[in-house]
Amino acid sequence: MLDWIGWGATAIFSISYFCRNATRMRLVQALAALLWIIYGILLKAPPVIFANSIVAAVATYSAWRQHSFRAQTPQETVRDSAPTN
Repeated sequence: MLDWIGWGATAIFSISYFCRNATRMRLVQALAALLWIIYGILLKAPPVIFANSIVAAVATYSAWRQHSFRAQTPQETVRDSAPTN
């Protein structure tokens, strides 16, 4: 069972590279890091726990920041950018 957590974390992290949306990619990477943290806890491996805690925190923060920045920036449309007569 323990090995499956590690393999699952590896698979999820690898899948994140196929995400077209940067925010979604970071959230998927944060999920994989959480699985690595669980794996590290079960193995009693502080370096795995520590490193993936940083990855999970940074990925979650950058996804949140990207999402809130996008929510605050008005979306420019073709009609809005066309010159008026």
